[in-house]
Amino acid sequence: MTLESIPGSSGYLDLFPDRRMSYFSNSYVVALTVVAGIGGLLFGYDTGVISGALLYIKDEFEAVNNSSFLQETIVSMALVGAMFGAAVGGWMNDAYGRKKATLIADVVFTAGAVVMASAPDPYVLILGRFLVGLGVGVASVTAPVYIAEASPSEVRGGLVSTNVLMITGGQFLSYLINFAFTEVRGTWRWMLGISAVPAVIQFVFMLLLPESPRWLFMKDDKDKAISVLSKIYDLARLEDEIEHLTAALEEESQKSAIRYSDVFKIKEIRIAFIAGAGLLAFQQFCGINTVMYYSATIVQMAGFSSNQLALLLSLIVAALNAAGTIVGIYLIDHVGRKKLALSSLLGVIFSLVILASAFFLESSGSSSGLYGWIAILGLALYIAFFSPGMGPVPWTVNSEIYPEQYRGICGGMSAAVCWISNLIVSESFLSVADAIGKGPTFLIFAGIAVLAVVFVIVFVPETKALTFAEVEQIWKERAGSSGYNSNTESFLEHGDQF
Repeated sequence: MTLESIPGSSGYLDLFPDRRMSYFSNSYVVALTVVAGIGGLLFGYDTGVISGALLYIKDEFEAVNNSSFLQETIVSMALVGAMFGAAVGGWMNDAYGRKKATLIADVVFTAGAVVMASAPDPYVLILGRFLVGLGVGVASVTAPVYIAEASPSEVRGGLVSTNVLMITGGQFLSYLINFAFTEVRGTWRWMLGISAVPAVIQFVFMLLLPESPRWLFMKDDKDKAISVLSKIYDLARLEDEIEHLTAALEEESQKSAIRYSDVFKIKEIRIAFIAGAGLLAFQQFCGINTVMYYSATIVQMAGFSSNQLALLLSLIVAALNAAGTIVGIYLIDHVGRKKLALSSLLGVIFSLVILASAFFLESSGSSSGLYGWIAILGLALYIAFFSPGMGPVPWTVNSEIYPEQYRGICGGMSAAVCWISNLIVSESFLSVADAIGKGPTFLIFAGIAVLAVVFVIVFVPETKALTFAEVEQIWKERAGSSGYNSNTESFLEHGDQF
């Protein structure tokens, strides 16, 4: 079977245009995407809720109010948990399946939410944050892979980006709840504890959903896999998909057992991992979760001292984030991953310079309220540029660039890199801002974004509308592996265009 004849490839869909699927053409796939995407909602809610809750945690616990380190630890302990959760989540996905991994993540997340809501002191709260992080880490690996493996290649980018929409939607929901509970007794406990609700909802619905069809094929459970695929594709394309997956299974069965060390020893796996993990690292080092975690604090830094006003302005920022992601869902399968990431990064650089300038002017001693609004404008522009591109692109690319046998392991390792990067940024942001100033801190983020532009140009191929087999062939060609042939040459040149 040539690359052009693989179900879902551009050649195949040109030959059989009636088999092309659109985003909403199959309600089963959309429902599966939404339920799996609740993992993204948990991810987003947790990253957003702590921004507002921290304002009230400081009011209740004097030790937290007097210690920037303790504040950063409360925020970042969830990231430590997520780092471990992502690392073990990759193995869990490959060993036990995407469905079981999701169910385990929901249980751990719910336990963490209960511990946080009932915490009698900051240290029990930190334990709860760690448990929640474990659940989020597993979910951050599982949801994109689960959605990607059930998605037709022609709409895979948009469907995986729906998970990112759920992340940004979760952040918006967290700010909405933060604002709603500002006058309620036990404010921050409600903010943190209510996060158990979507985890319980996902647990119930996941019990009704099937395992990933590609994972079932990999485990040689063809009957169940075909049953799932029959709900996704029409009969004609179903037969072609089964033939392709059967051939792929036979090829994979001839390979030796997978090991973590293979990621670094096998060249095509290594360069794919560098591209995927690098994208997620740059996503964090450009400062996105600093903006989301500390948006309310940044607003107060800009001169708005009221907790309620800070939360309201943060709510608007989160709404922009969600709206931008919706734009990204459309663009990612039309413009492409690479061009979308590059245009996003250029806008991020511009907005970070504006944000830094506002704080430079504010530090000059002027009491003008204009500088505060310039900072808010910088925040809004940052989100408007980041959310359609560097929000969904890294997660989408990571869900589609790894070979079947390594998708869980590499996805988990890349997600762990993401969470480690997130941890470094969030743990150091307030301390660095105190040491060198807010303006220079945001200029550092802008400089890192410039490096990200170079990285994307050099290391990241275009994967828009490509099948998993076509993407794998890109890495074989770049690594100089055998198996590259003239049939793929024009495709590779097209897929690697700027």
